[in-house]
Amino acid sequence: MIQVSQRVEFAEHEIEWQFIRSSGAGGQNVNKVATAAQLIFDINASSLPDFYKQRLLKKADHRITQSGKVIIKCQETRSQARNRELALEQLIELIRSVGQVQKKRIPTKPSRSAKERRLTGKKQLGQKKALRKKDF
Repeated sequence: MIQVSQRVEFAEHEIEWQFIRSSGAGGQNVNKVATAAQLIFDINASSLPDFYKQRLLKKADHRITQSGKVIIKCQETRSQARNRELALEQLIELIRSVGQVQKKRIPTKPSRSAKERRLTGKKQLGQKKALRKKDF
């Protein structure tokens, strides 16, 4: 079981792994060894609580497809095992991010003194520019 938080966990068999060759520079190692790890996690078929599933599906993230799958590709290191660990960490971090409910923003208005400070600053700038004018 992969632990996301104290109450949330999912089974390791819910993750599908694909190993592909890394792109970019790297010499012969890039051409021979499939070190890049691609993690595929189906949100709808997972054992996550419904709250997490709904929040993940609503989240605007380029790693989440419209069909409800999370696809994370990691090719940062030359080691397949390390790339696999990094991809799994990214998935756990993504799931944790939807578990935190943000505080609702309460819109506020500027105070009277803040409005006055803004207007006096504008007047001073206007006077400074007026002094630069040439009278013809």
